Amino acid sequence: MIKYVILGFLILEVSNVLALYFFPDSKLANGMGVFIAWEKSKEDNQVHDLVQYLVNCVAGTKLIFIGLLILILITADDQTLLYTSAVMASTISVFYWRLFPIIRQMDKNEQLDPKNYSVFLGGMIFLFVLAFFIVFLSAN
Repeated sequence: MIKYVILGFLILEVSNVLALYFFPDSKLANGMGVFIAWEKSKEDNQVHDLVQYLVNCVAGTKLIFIGLLILILITADDQTLLYTSAVMASTISVFYWRLFPIIRQMDKNEQLDPKNYSVFLGGMIFLFVLAFFIVFLSAN
């Protein structure tokens, strides 16, 4: 079961990397088009260069992460997969500590399009944390 949850997460992450690298203006796959400030950053070349650098840095980090998850899927034994589910649940949940408060505030300040995007993103991430946690508990 853990392999299916990891595969689902990989699909989400690959779509996000593709959006960030090749279609950053997109509102799909967690693209930058959701953020109203993305377009505003284009008005100042220095700011936009910094934002583009950070977006590509995130995409590159996700790409490393994707590669490691693929390696785990291909080579890991059941024990390693079990521990992977625990690590995934705990590390993904960090989103609620640092990122969710920021994106929630941006949503309240009408800095995202579509409105309530933070609720959608928070729910989607919660489902993955829950899935990894359930898989971990069910194996014990």
